[in-house]
Amino acid sequence: MKRRATQSWGEDNITRPSAQLPNPFRLLVVSHSCSTSTNQSLYCELSRAYDWQIQIIVPALWKDEFENYLDQPAALGLQGRVNKVPVWFNGNIIFHLYRKRWTRFLERKKFDLIYVNHEPYALATAQVCLANQRTRRPAAFGFYSCQNISKRYPVPFRWFERYVYRNSNFAFPISEAVSRVLSSKGFSGINSIAPLPLDTQLYFPRSPTEDLDLIPRQPNECVLGFVGRLVKPKGLLTLAKALGQIQDLAWKLVVIGTGDDEQEFREALKAEQVGPRVDFLGYVPHGETPRYLSAMDLLVVPSETQPNWKEQFGRVITEAMACGTPVIGSNSGEIPRLIGDSSGGAVFPERNSTALANLLRIWIGDTAQRARAAERGKDWVTKNGSIESVAKIVDATLRQTIQTRNASPT
Repeated sequence: MKRRATQSWGEDNITRPSAQLPNPFRLLVVSHSCSTSTNQSLYCELSRAYDWQIQIIVPALWKDEFENYLDQPAALGLQGRVNKVPVWFNGNIIFHLYRKRWTRFLERKKFDLIYVNHEPYALATAQVCLANQRTRRPAAFGFYSCQNISKRYPVPFRWFERYVYRNSNFAFPISEAVSRVLSSKGFSGINSIAPLPLDTQLYFPRSPTEDLDLIPRQPNECVLGFVGRLVKPKGLLTLAKALGQIQDLAWKLVVIGTGDDEQEFREALKAEQVGPRVDFLGYVPHGETPRYLSAMDLLVVPSETQPNWKEQFGRVITEAMACGTPVIGSNSGEIPRLIGDSSGGAVFPERNSTALANLLRIWIGDTAQRARAAERGKDWVTKNGSIESVAKIVDATLRQTIQTRNASPT
C-alpha cells in the first residue's frame, strides 16, 4: 500500500532524507518537452548538485506547436545521456507513442526510478508505465500533471489514467490546484508540487541600452507586451478593447506569437483605432524570448477561462518577472496566485476590458511602482521558481519515493 504525501511549492523545509541511501541513483526521464535543450536544465542541476545518474529519452525531430521540427543538441552536462527515439503521431502531446521496445530496454538498464514528463492519461505515459510493470523488478514510477480541472476522459484514456495512478509511486503536479485534482481522482502516491522551473542564467534583466536597441521607443513611451498563442482564450479581444480606452497615453504593444485568431485580433485593434501602435513579431525562438521580456515595461496576460480550460500556470509570468518585468494578468486559473504571491504586478477580473484599461493607466504612469514590482517579482521567482529551487523539491521527492518503497513490505 502506497503512503500518500503532499508537498507544497516553496516549502522551506524540503531537504534530503537523512537515511543513508545508495548514491547515485539511476533515473530515466521520458519527455517530449526536453526536445528543447533549455528544458533539460533541471536535469543538469539534479546531476550536478545531487549526483543523479540520468538518462533522458525524447522524440526524434519533435514537431512543436509552431510546426518547427526540433533537433537540438543535448544541454551542456548531459551530452551522451539524451537519446532521440522516433515516435508515432509526432507533435501530438497526448497521442504520440515511442517506437521503442520498452520492456527489453528497461530490463537491461535497471533504473531505480522512471519519470514520464507527460499527463497520466497520455498514451506515452501508459506505454512506459505498462512496460515497467512487465519487467521482473519494476522501477519506482512517476508522472507530471498540469490539469487543473477535474475531467472525465473518454475510454480508453480514462482507463490509461486509472492504470497509471494505480502503478505510480510519485507525481509532480505544477500547482496546488493540480495536486487537488490528482487527489480527488484517487491518486495515492507521493503528490509533490513542482512548478515549471526557469533558468535565471537565461531569464534576467538586460541593460537599458540593450532593451532600447531591441525594442526602440519614443521618450517616455511604455512598452507593453503580449507573449503566447494568438487564440481567443488568451483574452485578445479584451486586450484590444482595453487599449482603445487608453489612447491618450504614451505606449506601444509588442506581440510575440502566432495563432489561429491573429487576423481577428488585428481587426479588433484596427476597430479600436490602435492598430499602428502594435508591432507583431510573430514566432520568436525560445532562447531569444528572455531578451524581449526584459525589454518590455509591462507584460499583459489577459487569459479567459473556458468550459474546459483555465490558465494552468502562466509560465510566461514567472519568465517575465525573472527578467525584471511586472505583469498585469487576469484572474483566470493560476494567474492571480502567481501575481499575488510574488507581488510582482496586478490582477483584473477576466473579460473586463475597463478594469484592464484602468490598471494599465495606473501602471503606465507610475514608473516607481513598476520598479518596485519588478524587484519583488524577480526575488520571488529566484527563491521559488528557479531551476535550483525546483531541483531541490524534485531531489527530495525522488529520494523520499525510494525510502518509502524500501520501507514497504514486499
